[in-house]
Amino acid sequence: MEKFQEFGGLAREKLQLAEHILAITYPMVKDARLLLAVAENLFLSLTYAMSSVLYYERLFNRIPPFQENFAAKFHLFEKKCIGKHGISREHIRLIQEVRDIVMQHKKSPVEFQRKGQFVICDEYFSIRVISADFLEDYVSKAKSFIDGILTTVSRDESVLA
Repeated sequence: MEKFQEFGGLAREKLQLAEHILAITYPMVKDARLLLAVAENLFLSLTYAMSSVLYYERLFNRIPPFQENFAAKFHLFEKKCIGKHGISREHIRLIQEVRDIVMQHKKSPVEFQRKGQFVICDEYFSIRVISADFLEDYVSKAKSFIDGILTTVSRDESVLA
């Protein structure tokens, strides 16, 4: 199995996990910290999908070698892959926004639950509120992005067999 196929499978797994937490676990438990788990799994899913495209392109020598970090991968993905594969700017913004949520949480000195929402504050007390409705929209967008990516990278699988 090629590396791009592995990353494609991981992207689908993490997306399914995010959907499961959001649709089944969260309504049952009603713990807003689960919303953060949804955001983290969504970020991993989007990152794995992005990696899948990059390794697909690298396999056919269409892009240069790249470093194994988010910034390098994202820059190369944005520069070389979005136009070629018809990826919308909305999906690029989605990746950035979900990453911002995860990074803001990691740096956050204060976070709390309020009325079924998860609130993250930074050191200047700028507030970001995460709700189930908010994440449902992100999951829907991520699903269309990942489905498009997996369709793209599966086109040439017969060549590799």
